[in-house]
Amino acid sequence: MSVSVRIPTILRTYTSGAAEVSGDGGTLREVLQKLDVDYPGIGGRILDETGKIRRFVNVYVGEEDVRFTEGLDTPTPGGSQISVIPAVAGG
Repeated sequence: MSVSVRIPTILRTYTSGAAEVSGDGGTLREVLQKLDVDYPGIGGRILDETGKIRRFVNVYVGEEDVRFTEGLDTPTPGGSQISVIPAVAGG
């Protein structure tokens, strides 16, 4: 099941500058695992050493923040759009 993954500017060095890449998997976890295979190192910038989404990274499947749905087990049906958004601090 192909999905599109929107990559933030700060992580585009892993995708050779691509703002959007294709991914595969039935859940967000599977998509991120495949993404890390296709673009080595990117997974470590999204997930921490325990395998959870990093505290200051927000991930959406469609319009839904996965922290408020099923987390990494959120389904990713074909055609879904996944957005990886790093938190921005400011004051």
